[in-house]
Amino acid sequence: MPFYVLALVLHGVIGGLDVFINHEWLARLPSRRNALTEEKLHSARELLFCFAFLSLGWFEWHGAAVWWIVLLYAGEVLVSAVDVLVEGEIRVLPRPERVLHLFLFMNLGALIVLVGQALLGWSALPTAIVFVDHGWASRVLTVMGIGALVWAVRDGRRAR
Repeated sequence: MPFYVLALVLHGVIGGLDVFINHEWLARLPSRRNALTEEKLHSARELLFCFAFLSLGWFEWHGAAVWWIVLLYAGEVLVSAVDVLVEGEIRVLPRPERVLHLFLFMNLGALIVLVGQALLGWSALPTAIVFVDHGWASRVLTVMGIGALVWAVRDGRRAR
């Protein structure tokens, strides 16, 4: 199993903990009127990760198709950069949230390197989207993808 798949599973676990512990329990973001912009950003990130979990959990992206994955991760970096600025202006982040964000950013860096290595190899192949089954990890990423989609819709509706 490729290391990028394991890093993606780890990212889903850490991100899920961040959402449940920090966003829902400690900060109660959905009930805060001043957090609407933050909720929009979270919705966008959750949608990006829904696509990433499903796209990398079941497929390899060869040739020109690698650009789909590049766009997903470029979007994630952009959303995360804006989110860091918005969060800091809206609220003081509790210590558990700052710690989980540190782990998320470290893992995102590793994930980008690992996915980037795969993309370099895939880019040299003829353009195709190739089905792969990473066993238990593909199934876990599917559950995470569905969960991320549900949360993206929920946060997006809340932000409206």
